[in-house]
Amino acid sequence: MRPLITLTAAILAIIALCAAAASAADYPRSAPLQQIAQAADTPRDETSGWAPADVTVTVLEQHDAVLGRQVRSSAGEDMGRVVNVVVDQSGQVRAAIIDFGGFLGVGNRKIAVDWNALHFAPGGKDPIMLDLTRDQVKAAPEYKDGRPLVLIGTAENLHAYPASE
Repeated sequence: MRPLITLTAAILAIIALCAAAASAADYPRSAPLQQIAQAADTPRDETSGWAPADVTVTVLEQHDAVLGRQVRSSAGEDMGRVVNVVVDQSGQVRAAIIDFGGFLGVGNRKIAVDWNALHFAPGGKDPIMLDLTRDQVKAAPEYKDGRPLVLIGTAENLHAYPASE
């Protein structure tokens, strides 16, 4: 009976992923870079007041996205993917939330990892490297929205952060 439930859950997860991919195809793509640059060069009164005059618009030709990136340990173990980033009240990035373990969304847990324990390769093509082992992350408490944030990291990288008010 248990294998049947597991198989059913896997099939439902695959169907949900396919439905999400199909609905994402219906959303319009972002404007081409030329249109964005042209809007940035257009005087304020010609753009219906879309932004105050003292705003600077920058178009980034190349950028590295963090969300969805694969995370690996220094030993090459698969640690999951970054699903969220936590910033403090001053706007400083403090942690990455990693979707760890499981298969097709079943049995996975979200773990908060200290930002300083992550290492990013130049160019953003390689996985993000984590200074922790799979066993250390497996033993970490699960991250849940609305609960106090418990970060894991290495002793030399983990900094004390002031308590939130």
